[in-house]
Amino acid sequence: PNELKIKKQIEKIGTPLKEWDIKIYRGILTGFNEAFIIDKTKKEELIQKDPNSAEIIKPLLRGRDIKRYGYEFAEKYIIATFPALHLNIDNYPAIKEYLQTFGKRLEQSGEKGSRKKTSNKWFETQDQIAYWKEFEKEKIIYSEIVQTPQFYLDNKNFYIEATAFIMSGENLKYITALLNSKPVTYFFKHFYMGTELGKKGYRYKKAFLEKLPIPQIPKEKQKPFEILVDYIIFLKQNKDKTMSNYFEQIIDGMVFELYFEELLKKKNIEIIKYLNNLINISNAPDKEKLKIIQETFDKLNNPKHPLKNNLLNLDKIPEIKVIKENR
Repeated sequence: PNELKIKKQIEKIGTPLKEWDIKIYRGILTGFNEAFIIDKTKKEELIQKDPNSAEIIKPLLRGRDIKRYGYEFAEKYIIATFPALHLNIDNYPAIKEYLQTFGKRLEQSGEKGSRKKTSNKWFETQDQIAYWKEFEKEKIIYSEIVQTPQFYLDNKNFYIEATAFIMSGENLKYITALLNSKPVTYFFKHFYMGTELGKKGYRYKKAFLEKLPIPQIPKEKQKPFEILVDYIIFLKQNKDKTMSNYFEQIIDGMVFELYFEELLKKKNIEIIKYLNNLINISNAPDKEKLKIIQETFDKLNNPKHPLKNNLLNLDKIPEIKVIKENR
């Protein structure tokens, strides 16, 4: 009964992601990773031979490289000869020479030992990748098959391969906060994801993720979420688990309030109102960022601060207790 109440409530409050101003794209299927995905040494060798090579060699993340609010760059790169670009391979002699070393294995004949038959040219990737410009924008990158949510807000122009997806459009920082939160993870796993993969794994299949209801709130009210996302990304980069974990806990509380505001009010619990004066760090130097974050943490983590107590009191609400115990 409690789960049924939860599902009805979140669908009443939220709007399915497919109705938001976003688009979801799969990562790149090259058809032959051995040739098209290269390491740092090969990248530098190709650029040294021909500086033009740099135009179509792009930094790449695989599904395993993506973390929650972060990534681990394995120095992998993709040779971006997408059919949609209509490239003349003769303009990139070093890359042409390198790809030719793979001989018949790069041919698209469909015969044994060759690539899948397509109408593409021999040096082109299997997928058209007509959406390649989306990789050059701010976007959410996420792993498809996971044990915990792994959504990272990227503004470093990473390209991704076929074990991951990107989400482009509007309100991305706010959406990142919600998708990484424990309550929204619970909603997805219990109501939308389909079958599990093994004991702990699950899959963020596009068709399922698009059904997930996310509350649409005004841009001004998204600011505390956005600022906390910046805090957490910075802290993850600097390997600070204590502060990043607490700010993630705060986001969880904010998300509970978005979906269950009336229930929280009945218990005199408020979260978001204590976060309206957070300091934006987006344009601050790193030393100043750390100072601001530390001061904010010290203030909000004080046992006497009402936010701290309200986070602890969330368990008094049966629906929230169910979510916390079964995520």
